[in-house]
Amino acid sequence: MTTADEPGVSIGDVSHSTFAIGSHAHAESHQAAAPRDAAAEELLTAVRELRADLQRVRASDRSRDLDAALADTEDEITRTGSAGESRRQRLRELLADAQSVLAVFASAGSVAGLLGM
Repeated sequence: MTTADEPGVSIGDVSHSTFAIGSHAHAESHQAAAPRDAAAEELLTAVRELRADLQRVRASDRSRDLDAALADTEDEITRTGSAGESRRQRLRELLADAQSVLAVFASAGSVAGLLGM
């Protein structure tokens, strides 16, 4: 029996969720990476290589923007198993914009080739 002073708790659908209740409770969730096809795996590898190469150049707004977009792409492929078309288009634009900086990196050519540039 509850009184008017006690807070009410309502738990809805908790499928695919992790939660803990209590002052010393601990919840931990482990999700397997989404399955990737060969093309997504190849793009992920190229994205990681280009990100590593970008660490070797002096940072600029362009290189930071590209690195952020590459990080987002890496995260999306890891979570969902692919990179959406809008994400791919953003990378195409950033790669074209940073062409002078990236010309020295074979990894940039790999990513550009996998994006159909």
